[in-house]
Amino acid sequence: MVNPGSRPIDIMLADSNPLVLSAMSEIFERDPRFSLVATSATAEGFLGIVMRVPVQVGIIDWNLPVLGAAKLIEVLREHENAPRLVVYGDADGDAPRLAMQAGAAGFAPRSGEAEGLLETCLDVAAGKMVFPFIDVRKMQQDPIHSLSRKERAILESLAKGMSNRELSKALQISTNTVKFHLSNIYEKLSVKNRAQAIAYYYSAQVSGNLPQGKG
Repeated sequence: MVNPGSRPIDIMLADSNPLVLSAMSEIFERDPRFSLVATSATAEGFLGIVMRVPVQVGIIDWNLPVLGAAKLIEVLREHENAPRLVVYGDADGDAPRLAMQAGAAGFAPRSGEAEGLLETCLDVAAGKMVFPFIDVRKMQQDPIHSLSRKERAILESLAKGMSNRELSKALQISTNTVKFHLSNIYEKLSVKNRAQAIAYYYSAQVSGNLPQGKG
């Protein structure tokens, strides 16, 4: 129940799956503690709305297209009135740790109960950080572990000498999208160009620090 005189928490939802978005919208619309401001299927749509409309808490899918949740969180960190963000994703992988590193305020597992998501949003709105258990020792690991599966595939292809055009054809994405991914890779690895990224890859390979399999 909402306390008399208290104002509902303004929230926005973003998920690429229309069924998930519809189900989540219904959950929040039924709860008087919340006021659903808007929904979006993309990170860009979410960003466009929260820059114009006050939102206290945003719930975003970790794999939100096109920017992705990590990049969206990074962009919003630069804005003083940005909403506090709860990432909604798979708790079994690296997503909770990566979400915390990116600057999210909370993480809610997709496998969890609806009430757990609601409570997480209430706590985040109150200024708390809410995450499942995270081994903080992994927070200090090599930046190459922060790359997504696609970014690691692109980096590996770079190391094999593939051009942007060849990468575009192999991955069936535009050359502009290849350039976008390369920019993200350079930023995450703190390198300035293709040659430095390739050198970083081979250094990680030699040290045995390349991540295996997970995205």
